[in-house]
Amino acid sequence: MSLAVLKSRALIGMAAPRVTVEVHLANGLPSFNIVGLPEAEVRESKDRVRAAILNSNLEFPSKRITVNLAPADLPKASGRFDLPIALGILIASGQLKVKDLHGYEFAGELSLSGELRPVQGALAMVYGLTQEALLLGESPPIVVLPEVNCAEAALVSEARVWSATSLLGVCGKLRAPELQAEHDATMFGSEQALMAAVDWSDVRGQATVKRALEVAAAGGHSVLMVGPPGTGKSMLAARLPSILPPMTELQAMESASVASSAGQFDVRLWKKRPYRSPHHTASAVALVGGGAVPRPGEISLAHNGILFLDELPEFDKKVLEVLREPLESGEIHISRAARQATFPARFQLIAAMNPCPCGYFGHSTRACRCAPDQVLRYQSRLSGPFLNRIDMQVEVPAVPVEALDSVGREEVGAVVAKRVLRAFERQIERQGCVNAHLSVKAVELVCGLDGAATALLGRAMTQLNWSARIYHRILRVARTIADMEAADQIGTAHVAQAIQYRRAMSS
Repeated sequence: MSLAVLKSRALIGMAAPRVTVEVHLANGLPSFNIVGLPEAEVRESKDRVRAAILNSNLEFPSKRITVNLAPADLPKASGRFDLPIALGILIASGQLKVKDLHGYEFAGELSLSGELRPVQGALAMVYGLTQEALLLGESPPIVVLPEVNCAEAALVSEARVWSATSLLGVCGKLRAPELQAEHDATMFGSEQALMAAVDWSDVRGQATVKRALEVAAAGGHSVLMVGPPGTGKSMLAARLPSILPPMTELQAMESASVASSAGQFDVRLWKKRPYRSPHHTASAVALVGGGAVPRPGEISLAHNGILFLDELPEFDKKVLEVLREPLESGEIHISRAARQATFPARFQLIAAMNPCPCGYFGHSTRACRCAPDQVLRYQSRLSGPFLNRIDMQVEVPAVPVEALDSVGREEVGAVVAKRVLRAFERQIERQGCVNAHLSVKAVELVCGLDGAATALLGRAMTQLNWSARIYHRILRVARTIADMEAADQIGTAHVAQAIQYRRAMSS
């Protein structure tokens, strides 16, 4: 047989389109050509495949070898096609006899010794092909992957995964497929998430801010904390994931797929909400994603988790402006001349900043050294449209000395997490999503106010000159506060509290 046809997958953003690897051997001067829009990494596979076959004590045929990666108009990148190309050569040359390749897909990079090396995006690839098969009512194919990738790939409950450490190992599995056992997803999926070394009770005092973050955790709201240095803003942000509601299976798979496509997935973090904290020198591409071959950025790696931006005004203003659309839509569309990709970006933004360059504007005991125009310029680094999209803006005051000696008197995270979970479940049962993600139409349906609450919100809108966007965000936060108290109707107290959570940057 001079022709072999195998299946593999490319990785374009979060999508894993099928690639057919066709290997043809013909008489003529020995040559090795790869066609089908291969990138440099794929073109270089010729040398890796030749050395891997020879060092595996197999014969590399002295023929005219043509490898076609179809479809021809789909860009092919990375070393994931090394394994199917090598197998195709062995099958086409008659060294490996396989009865049926229809139910298999292959991905893996080869070392010169024939060992298999891991590939990026294994989880995203397996999840994509499994969902595609289930949508068509078919049985998912068996995916042959390097052993290192199998831990993440087996997290897909319907996946059928074979692991291998070398080219010879794959050949042995294909020769006797009836002897192979598929990886059980539960052996990896049951592993517990890493236990947090920090707890909500580590932060002393700051009861008002803790209450605001508890509301934010329950409703998925974005928060800006404004206060002098050393008041616990970063500590609170780092401990917020410990009180967030647990991830669903679908959310965990989405977040893990994004991390896998970026080569940053750790199976020990399965079902642990992401927490990303980029430095303020990060570029716009690093934050939202991009590159010649589109890659996910920090906002996508924080999908279903928290994106913490410390020292917010120190970020470049243009970098912050690119967050405006993802904050509204929950996804990011990256377009390049030849490629487009869409990544999920449903993250919870938690930001922190000082009120002025020296940090002590409005401090109760320490004088600010900044001139009024310096304070104004510093705060003006954040545009109005960007601030409009942040649900809650709370002040974090200096902590009194007596509050620092409150060991044992602070609520532990487990107690707070239970309250958050009850409010979260109430929202899911009522509308299927957290309050922060309510559409304008849904806000009208579930955020009805009584007469007194309507009048209070109207006065605040007029006096503070707030926009319609802020109006709806106030209603969403008030709805969450009501859910925390298991109240069906939003009352005046709920609206008043939601208004106070917008006052930090209003003046």
